[in-house]
Amino acid sequence: MTELDIERVYLAAGIALLLAATLPRLFRNRAITAPMLVLGVGAIAGLVIGEASVGAVSPLTHPKVIEHLAEVCVIVALMGVGLAIDRPLHWRTWLSTWRLLLIAMPLGIAAVALFGWWAAALPPAAAVLIGAVLAPTDPVLASDVQVEGPTPGEGSDDEDDEVRFALTSEAGLNDALAFPFVYLAIFLSTKGSVTSWLDGWLAWELLGKVAIGALLGWLVGDLLGRAFFRFPIRHARLAERGEPIVALAAVFAVYGLTEIVGGYGFLAVFACAIAIRRIERDNDYHEEMHSLVEQLEHVLTLVVLLLLGAALTSGLLGALSWQGVAIGVLLVFVFRPAAAWLSLSGCREMDGRERAVTAFFGVRGIGSLYYVSYGLTHGEFGPQAELLWAITGFTIVVSVFVHGAGAGWVMGRLETERAARQPSAT
Repeated sequence: MTELDIERVYLAAGIALLLAATLPRLFRNRAITAPMLVLGVGAIAGLVIGEASVGAVSPLTHPKVIEHLAEVCVIVALMGVGLAIDRPLHWRTWLSTWRLLLIAMPLGIAAVALFGWWAAALPPAAAVLIGAVLAPTDPVLASDVQVEGPTPGEGSDDEDDEVRFALTSEAGLNDALAFPFVYLAIFLSTKGSVTSWLDGWLAWELLGKVAIGALLGWLVGDLLGRAFFRFPIRHARLAERGEPIVALAAVFAVYGLTEIVGGYGFLAVFACAIAIRRIERDNDYHEEMHSLVEQLEHVLTLVVLLLLGAALTSGLLGALSWQGVAIGVLLVFVFRPAAAWLSLSGCREMDGRERAVTAFFGVRGIGSLYYVSYGLTHGEFGPQAELLWAITGFTIVVSVFVHGAGAGWVMGRLETERAARQPSAT
């Protein structure tokens, strides 16, 4: 890039961030969301500064840039999601979550992979990768359908709103649980005969790393929570001093530690947040930590979406075929809703309308960007790389606009109907 190109990037980034911060306020309570506006502003910025300038940060030419930006964005969001959940962790009370993770997610991966192999003629490794990439629902872009935040001292809103709880807890966990299938695609592309590595994949990538991430995250979170709230020296308790920055310290420390020992860091961060929250559940300090994490998440999301928007008008969709379009559309309108609907059958905590809403609102976003960049930089996918990027980018755009346009209205209707069913106080 020339010096003039760099200056254009700075100018476009400044204007884009300013517009992204102010435009959402003008469209509050309308069927236009901040992610839609940020993507749009980024797309315009891409046209203004040109493909050559965008190429310096385009995922096609520098996948590591978007990989690490998306990685930080996701781990920060996972801490916020974990702190926001009021409901204590228990097998029975999280039943809708387990159904979505253990039934809907594998079915969705299989459906996308099979369709990609059959209709788009993707090799098995690339088909499995796109299935895994598009599997996780997003803890970053799905704020309109998730719980709003910790409510210490006010009871648990999660107990009443099974839809928001299910979508929030699902997004907190499936960002990590997509990783084994990303590794499955990488191994298919690099390790030759399946029989030579399948046992190892099952034992380590599918089970071992999950166990390490969950256990280490929980232990670290429990220790941190006790230090925050129950340290023997009262004036040394961070909760008493009101220093929410430790939430970020916890994010990066537990993520780095878990990755070093070989576990899944995404899962560890979420488990850490849940464990911290269970210690002194009604303490206002949770709100302070959540607020700080949420602000950082918002800034990181703006940056990632601006880059994605600019890339969309600078060649990212160049390899997109009608088969790729079909994958994205079918995922949003058929594969995810059908798999989630099936997984929630018999779920007594939801009526038919709530089950349908939960099934439909599987938002795709920043996590998919991380996984596609990770998979392509660690595997050997050759000429399919540009098509996989194009499918991922297109699917995220469809999800942002389709889910974003209806989320506020649909969730509002559900809450109104729920309130009408409850007996009025006498």
